[in-house]
Amino acid sequence: MEPKGFHRKLTAILSADVAGYSRLMQGDEAATVKTLEAYKTAISDLVKQHRGRVVDSPGDNLLAEFASVVD
Repeated sequence: MEPKGFHRKLTAILSADVAGYSRLMQGDEAATVKTLEAYKTAISDLVKQHRGRVVDSPGDNLLAEFASVVD
């Protein structure tokens, strides 16, 4: 039995981060930030194309949710 206000559902979760982010920031912070912003935009667009949603994207991380693994 589920507690009041609690809703369970099956989802597929994508969690991604940039390998070597600290090293990249140390090498060229401005270029890394610019590239990361472009990548986040591209990934967000792909997530939406596959009927998903970006839940959060702090720093070099991105968390997305999909209603199905098929999407």
